[in-house]
Amino acid sequence: MSQRSRALTEIAWSAVGGETGAVNEIVFTAMGGLASAFPVTDIAAAAIATAGLAIAEFVREAGGQVARVTVDRRLSSMWFGFSLRPIDWRPTAPWDPIAGDYRARDGWVRLHTNAPHHRAAASRVLDVQADRETVARAVARWSKSELETAVVEAGGCAAEMRSIAEWNRHAQGRAVAAEPLVHMAAAEPAARPTWSLSPERPLHGMRVLDLTRVLAGPIATRFLAGYGAEVLRIDPPDWDEPGVVPEVMLGKRCARLDLRESRGRARFEALLPRADVLLHGYRPGALDRLGLDSTKRRRLSPGLIDVALSAYGWSGPWAARRGFDSLVQMSAGIAERGMTWRGAGKPVPLPVQALDHATGYLMAAAAIRGITCRMKQGNGVEARLSLARTAKLLIEHATDREEEPFAPETESDRSAEIELTDWGKAQRILPPLRIGDAAMHWDHPARQLGSAAPMWLDE
Repeated sequence: MSQRSRALTEIAWSAVGGETGAVNEIVFTAMGGLASAFPVTDIAAAAIATAGLAIAEFVREAGGQVARVTVDRRLSSMWFGFSLRPIDWRPTAPWDPIAGDYRARDGWVRLHTNAPHHRAAASRVLDVQADRETVARAVARWSKSELETAVVEAGGCAAEMRSIAEWNRHAQGRAVAAEPLVHMAAAEPAARPTWSLSPERPLHGMRVLDLTRVLAGPIATRFLAGYGAEVLRIDPPDWDEPGVVPEVMLGKRCARLDLRESRGRARFEALLPRADVLLHGYRPGALDRLGLDSTKRRRLSPGLIDVALSAYGWSGPWAARRGFDSLVQMSAGIAERGMTWRGAGKPVPLPVQALDHATGYLMAAAAIRGITCRMKQGNGVEARLSLARTAKLLIEHATDREEEPFAPETESDRSAEIELTDWGKAQRILPPLRIGDAAMHWDHPARQLGSAAPMWLDE
């Protein structure tokens, strides 16, 4: 319901440092919701609304007019799934054939094998190189906890299914519970931004360096690009995300650099001083090992708005653990609660990857609020978020009350504009957010990773 959407927005907006009175001005439209034991539609609307409030506040502080924020809950739910509607072509399947939930001796465990090296790690542990049935037989010989530990120690990604109560007792669950939804801290003094405000494209002139991967970080930078920011995504030479690239690369230019070698790192260090925002989703400590720790980043770019994402939080024994939305759902009790709620015989995840999407919009909100703080106070900002902490927010608002389903999608839900992606023609679902006269739209269609040079547009 819209009341719950508003309540979750108040929590999220307060978490990024906003004044809660602004939430009263939001208009939520469209009743109904996605079927779940959790308020997925409400958190979708709230996360998008929070990013919208950050834009509206920035426009106001920059001397623009007060703008009303309107959020369509139904379209928000759609954007939390897939916004892209291909025309006469088929996207790559988002999941590796081996990825999924398996029954172990004493419960369920999930293997995440989308990246080739993660699949290889699981195969080494299970001593199989075959199809799902062979993997299932191998998993059945393990306890879920032992298999999770073995795959993680081998450099892979796995999660046993825990209940919410079990997660709350777990050392990592307790650590995450003590963390804020969004950690924001002022950094060193810096010059205020100099770009001029465009009411229709309020983030025009902002430069964003994107060091993120599937899926929350790319959602954040897609949003920033939707309001005019120049987004330059940097990937390693061998990285690909074929199942999601057409969905999340909208509005960005994508380049490749090997930060492990001196020439690639030198080019990155030349890009960073001209960036207003850096978003990164490498595991905690990864940039430090590349010689790009926080001190170095701030020395290169005083006043930087530095927004970082982790899977399992920033403290506790799992702070550096690899993780993805589906794994956090298993660890934190969401999949188990869904199974109980539905009376099913296997884990029931959320109907969309809501942890990724919600955290992505909160990252965007933190970035924009950081720019506003720099504009008002003349300092940089550091922000830290995690999928596990967003999961806690969703769990705290679990409900057994199911809303009426939304009406099925129709052609009228899609933009009339044809997007000429690198894979073929496509349409997008209409944007779920309106901020005064500033409409969300993108200057570039979705492009392949590595399709652009590692430089800013005016270089």
